[in-house]
Amino acid sequence: MSPLAYPAVPSACAFMAWAVRGRASSVFAPSVWHGSRGRPAVALTFDDGPSEGTPEILEILDRYHVPATFFQCGANVERLPAVARAVGQAGHAIGNHSHTHPLFCLRTPAAIEEDLRRAQETIEAHTGIRPEWLRAPFGVRWFGLARAQQRLKLVGVMWTAIGYDWSLKADAVVERLAARVSNGAILCLHDGRELRAKPDIGVTVETVQRLVPMLLDRGYTLETVSRLLCPTI
Repeated sequence: MSPLAYPAVPSACAFMAWAVRGRASSVFAPSVWHGSRGRPAVALTFDDGPSEGTPEILEILDRYHVPATFFQCGANVERLPAVARAVGQAGHAIGNHSHTHPLFCLRTPAAIEEDLRRAQETIEAHTGIRPEWLRAPFGVRWFGLARAQQRLKLVGVMWTAIGYDWSLKADAVVERLAARVSNGAILCLHDGRELRAKPDIGVTVETVQRLVPMLLDRGYTLETVSRLLCPTI
């Protein structure tokens, strides 16, 4: 191989990394990561639930009368069906976050579609809601995901800002999201930790307690992903 070809290797790797997980990438499947910048509205979203800690988050959202979007894992819905139902009954939107929370880049197109289909059916069976929105586990898109989304009538949703609430302390999570919020932002937090039972989501709960009133004080309206992206709904 000519030495002139070597610089292309890191460039190709960087492109592939962006294609798989870049928030604005539609290489493997179409997705949205931001709503209209024309009005002061944001969407608060939660991944990996439901968990035993989800009711604490629901209480905070109810206190401030704000809706959110919960991307649920089918396996967690099977484990905690009453909590999953409570999310929908409280007026929040429910999205698909896969059934088993796999890394899609390690799966075949058929396996990806089957996992998402199983989550769709499980969520609908236990909550009465058939998700219209999908957030891929770890934000990873892969071969076959576009076809699965089309067949299951799912719209991919990434995020404008992610809190890293599974690894940072609450101060850092709040600071990170507060610095990145803007009109139309989609903010990502986690009311579970993949498929773990009884996960510690104390950082997430504290973040929500502090972040929601902060956003309201800044003049933002908090909306579901559906309302943020389709304001006429």
